[in-house]
Amino acid sequence: MLRGGNVERLYTVNLGDAYNYVRTKRAKRAVKLLRSFVKQHLKVDVVKISEEVNNYIWAHGIQKPPRKVRVKVVKEDDVAHVYLGE
Repeated sequence: MLRGGNVERLYTVNLGDAYNYVRTKRAKRAVKLLRSFVKQHLKVDVVKISEEVNNYIWAHGIQKPPRKVRVKVVKEDDVAHVYLGE
């Protein structure tokens, strides 16, 4: 926990549901799944995904995103920032 009401958490997010979607749109779907997961768990409206996480999801192209991703989420006020976890 950080001071001032800020919250910092580590999550392993399952992105496997992206594989039940159109083959040529899986990475886009994985980003949407990550965004909705963070919104649901931290009760925020704005989710900012770092470029590092985005590049990790897109590393193998649009058709083969990772099945899982470990992320660190920092909530400041009503904004959640998503970074690549350890």
